Amino acid sequence: MVMGGAKSFRDLKVYQAAREAALQVFTVSKNFPREERFALIDQIRRSSRAVKAMIAEAWARRRYKAAFINKIDEALGEANETQSWLDDALDDEYLSKELFKELDDRYQAIGGMLSRTIDRADDFCKHGPATDYRSIVREEEESPFTDH
Repeated sequence: MVMGGAKSFRDLKVYQAAREAALQVFTVSKNFPREERFALIDQIRRSSRAVKAMIAEAWARRRYKAAFINKIDEALGEANETQSWLDDALDDEYLSKELFKELDDRYQAIGGMLSRTIDRADDFCKHGPATDYRSIVREEEESPFTDH
């Protein structure tokens, strides 16, 4: 059963938190020195965006619990990688201690949410592993693409 009636990955609180955090990383990294353009800036932006992308991909793969858990675990890895890049930004004095703490706390919270998602994967996955998908009756939904 899908948690809280979410109909899209965009309904998940962890996705929303990751999206907000990635936007904040993008915004603050605009102030990093130009010489970091192809190093720290690219890496921190990529890893921060990958967190939410992996959550979206996990949602699409929730038919298979192992695939779902794998993608959420990858999102957790990307969140930790982002924290590592934040350490570099702090060490290089591109971030104040206060801003570092705010961003690091955000990614720590996201990591906790991702860990709990892994622990509760059965709640997110559509069906059990032995499900014969050919026997499932689809609920009738209106298609946004056709009138029939």
